[in-house]
Amino acid sequence: MEMRRSLPVILGVAAVTLALAGLRGREVRAASHPDAHKDFHTADRCVACHNNLKTPKGEDVSIGLQWRASVMANSSRDPYWQGSVRRESLDHPELSADVQDECASCHMAAQHLIDKAEGRKTDVFSRLPLLRKHDKDAFAEDGVNCSVCHQIERKGLGTPQTYNGNVEVAGVTNQNHRDQDHREEYGPFLPDAGHKTIMQSSTKGFIPQQAVHIRDSALCGSCHTLITTVRGPGGKAMGEFPEQMPYQEWQHSDYNKKQSCQNCHMPAVQGEMPITALYGVKRVGMHRHVFLGGNFLLPALLNEHRDELDTAAQPEELQAAINRTSEFLRTQSAKLEVLDLKKSDDGVSFMVKVQNLTGHKMPTAYPSRRAWLHVTVKDNAGRTVFESGALNPDGSIVGNDNDADPLKFEPHYSEITSPDQVEIFEPILGDTNGHVTTGLLSAVRYLKDNRILPTGFDKVTADPNIAVVGGAHDDPGFVGGAAQIRYAIRASQGGGPYQVKAELWYQPIGFRWAHNLEPYKAAEPQRFISYYKADSKKTAIVLAEAEGKF
Repeated sequence: MEMRRSLPVILGVAAVTLALAGLRGREVRAASHPDAHKDFHTADRCVACHNNLKTPKGEDVSIGLQWRASVMANSSRDPYWQGSVRRESLDHPELSADVQDECASCHMAAQHLIDKAEGRKTDVFSRLPLLRKHDKDAFAEDGVNCSVCHQIERKGLGTPQTYNGNVEVAGVTNQNHRDQDHREEYGPFLPDAGHKTIMQSSTKGFIPQQAVHIRDSALCGSCHTLITTVRGPGGKAMGEFPEQMPYQEWQHSDYNKKQSCQNCHMPAVQGEMPITALYGVKRVGMHRHVFLGGNFLLPALLNEHRDELDTAAQPEELQAAINRTSEFLRTQSAKLEVLDLKKSDDGVSFMVKVQNLTGHKMPTAYPSRRAWLHVTVKDNAGRTVFESGALNPDGSIVGNDNDADPLKFEPHYSEITSPDQVEIFEPILGDTNGHVTTGLLSAVRYLKDNRILPTGFDKVTADPNIAVVGGAHDDPGFVGGAAQIRYAIRASQGGGPYQVKAELWYQPIGFRWAHNLEPYKAAEPQRFISYYKADSKKTAIVLAEAEGKF
């Protein structure tokens, strides 16, 4: 074929491209164990060939640039994650090495896999701050990079053996006479012989292979299922706590038959597109490497504190990521309706219906996330006669017991009658004494979990690890796909017509989860809380809104 006849020219172009770009991917091999289980590449090795990709309409869908601004690429730079790891280590000093190692399994994925293969635990704090630019920290800085996800083997995916990031990666397939390790790297498309040779040469041994499991939700479920070991006095193990379970929530919904994780979080490019800039073959079904999700706050912090966080993505790339994520959340997470508006001798009443448009609980995953209803009623003169759930300038919610007192929490409501009651869709964690906690190693159960369920989710048959907990469990208005809350308000008969406005607000890091870091006088917690306080109103956005009049 022509591609093979042109191979020497192609290889020459590839070499020049890499040289001009200055992209020298750094390798890690253990001196005592020089095998390919310890051979990863940083993402800069992949960028030269997988950038400069534009659709016919001019949209830049370069894999490297979009990944660079994503939460995946910046998982180790995340200042909230760094602060939380420090907090847990201070709470459980005897477990500090284990805490760092377990947290690194997903946030410093390549580094953790290398350390694991070499028989040691990953030390997070020795690599912070990342801006020191030590070569030995290249993989720690790289977060979740290309050569991690694209080398994960199919074995065990979707089962407990691969949860918490305990994946197996491709092993050595053979060695040639130059003592070069050959490892398979998986993708969704069948590569031709020419591109196999190019990649093998430019990456020193990585060979692309087609593998369908790269688009299996179980691949995502390996790191996005996090089951924490509960620790008692002296670090004694006391069971397990289902900290993050979006994959299992998806399995228990209608979405597991309709859409994969990748379909939503890595939107497909319409039409034909090459996936490489160098003699790329046009493919149908290329997916954007934007990794859309629930965290619009991290790219904003990375942009605002570039030097402190060692940010690599350019400001315009991060702003694009913020815009994409915010738009994704506003259009694909929830729908709001105001229904059944009535007047009575006592006042007015109406229903607010929140519909979950996602394939898992909303919000899901890390338990710092919360969504809540801000509802106002105004009379014919524009005066506010009722308001519930307003956002304070400091990022707290008016009327929320947990924001006011870390030992309390706001219950689930099927009916709201007072301004100091607010419907918050959230998980609340409890420790061994039944006290509210945001300490992940202290949590043994949920005291409340009324996050809105996806369509098809049966709360009666749900596994205990993804159960509805608290008042929502017995609320007939809280069902798979939606939640309905009745508002009954005292109002003057002569004050109408009344205008009702409902908004669904969302925070990736709630006030209490942020401020519980404040007592820890270490660099990482103090840095994050200073960021949070500096502009707390930017920590929340409106996902959906609706109005009614009567």
